[in-house]
This record gives sequence, structure tokens and C-alpha cells, in this order.
Amino acid sequence: MSSATSFYDLKPADKSGESFDFSTLKGKVVLIVNVASKCGFTPQYKGLEELNKKYGDKGLAILGFPCNQFGHQEPGTQEEISSFCQLNYGVTFPVLKKIDVNGDNADPVYKFLKDQKAGLLGFRGIKWNFEKFLIDSDGKVVGRWASTTSPASLSSEIEKYLSKAGNKL
Repeated sequence: MSSATSFYDLKPADKSGESFDFSTLKGKVVLIVNVASKCGFTPQYKGLEELNKKYGDKGLAILGFPCNQFGHQEPGTQEEISSFCQLNYGVTFPVLKKIDVNGDNADPVYKFLKDQKAGLLGFRGIKWNFEKFLIDSDGKVVGRWASTTSPASLSSEIEKYLSKAGNKL
């Protein structure tokens, strides 16, 4: 089990190593994705940024967590990762500090997410880059999708939770 008792207790490191306090996300719908720059799914950055542009001012927050645990597809430094995201996909949502999502050194954010929402057949581990978790405006993990799920296909789920939170679409 993760030590966090609620989503809003989590404080992962941002790309500069500073604390990113999830309590600042209260009232927002949050999409969390483990990302990588050299993956077959890397073009999903484009779709994630499109969701960010479409819903960012309507209450959606997207957070990317670079991870090098799958095929060593995120070998870059924090600076290289940020530069890649900006130059290739125009990413404006936060891409936080590179972390582990599985194993003994898994970041508390991912321990919490996996505790709250198991994957297919109860599997808790993250299978690959670009797995997606949706957190509602009350901090409850309400959805989990595999890498193969396109960001655009999450629009109706995102809209459902934005509406529940009272956001105008």
C-alpha cells in the first residue's frame, strides 16, 4: 500500500526537483500518464496536448511522468526530456521528474494509483509506457487505460467528470 491516504497528499518532484503538491489540483479532473520519448506510443504526446488545449481551461490537468523502465525508451536527462516534448509536440502540460512506476522504487504517485485502480484481470503493475489514469475532481481514481488507448478516445470520459465537477464545456 502507498503511504498517501488521499490523492491530494501526494507531492512528487517536478522537472526541477521541486515538490509538486497535488493539493493544488483539488477540484480539477486529472489525467496522469507515464511517458517516454523513444516509444511507439510517443506520438500520443500530440493527443495529450490536444486534450490539454481543449479542456485545460475547463478544469482538466494533465501530468506526464517520464519513465525509463520499459525498453529503456526514456534515457534522456530531465532537460532533454523537456526539450523533446516542447520541440516535437509543443507540450504545455507539466512533465514531471523521471520516475519508476513499478518495483521497489516505484514513485508514491504510482503506488497510490495502482492501489486504487488495478488493470485488466486485477493486474496492478504498469505494463508499458503511456498507461493512463483519470482522477475525478474529488481525488478518486475513476479510470485506467492501456497504452493502446488513444488520448482522443478519452474525451467522453473526461467530459463526464468535468461536467460532474460543474465545469462548463
